[in-house]
Amino acid sequence: MKKTYKIDVDCANCANLMEVETKKTAGVKDAVVNFMTLKMKVEFDDGVDAREVMEHVRINCKRVEKDCEIFL
Repeated sequence: MKKTYKIDVDCANCANLMEVETKKTAGVKDAVVNFMTLKMKVEFDDGVDAREVMEHVRINCKRVEKDCEIFL
């Protein structure tokens, strides 16, 4: 399953860090963060609860960029 989320991030480097952290999150198969469009595309592993995984993604992203926001 693939989903797209609106994000709020201050710089391209922070967006790259968010992408790396998202890809490391259990339940995420792949992720792309686009700073120009302020969107995050996430592909989930089969059978996972996307909302639950995204809560972990949010926590991981906040560790690298405290001001970032992911709108679920």
